[in-house]
Amino acid sequence: MTETQKSKYLSIALAVIGACFIIGLYPLTKIWPSGWAWHEGQSAYLQMILGIYATLGVYLMLAAKNPKEYTSIISFTIWSSIVHGTIMAVQAVVYPEHKGHLLGDVPALFVIAAVLLYLRPSKVYATK
Repeated sequence: MTETQKSKYLSIALAVIGACFIIGLYPLTKIWPSGWAWHEGQSAYLQMILGIYATLGVYLMLAAKNPKEYTSIISFTIWSSIVHGTIMAVQAVVYPEHKGHLLGDVPALFVIAAVLLYLRPSKVYATK
């Protein structure tokens, strides 16, 4: 895949991931709580996580317009998804009541990281 094609698909991926972070996570916690919510009911933790991911989603939507200008937020999304997914995977194994996450938010974070890692610009462009 050429850099031009990757850039086009990266813009699409950033917009889709951003939209999912802004409007998609909360419904998933209601539809499939055992795979997406770590606490029952409307917890303070859930509100915090939804706020953080909604904010990240806004920045990913901005990055979709010009990914080369937002390489830091793309890198942050990749690495924070890997770290967050790994921690949650370990916790889901250690605490069997959370094993549903191994089919829900854990693989979703790894897929997001893999897609963005593959599509990100191969070079960091210097600004003048």
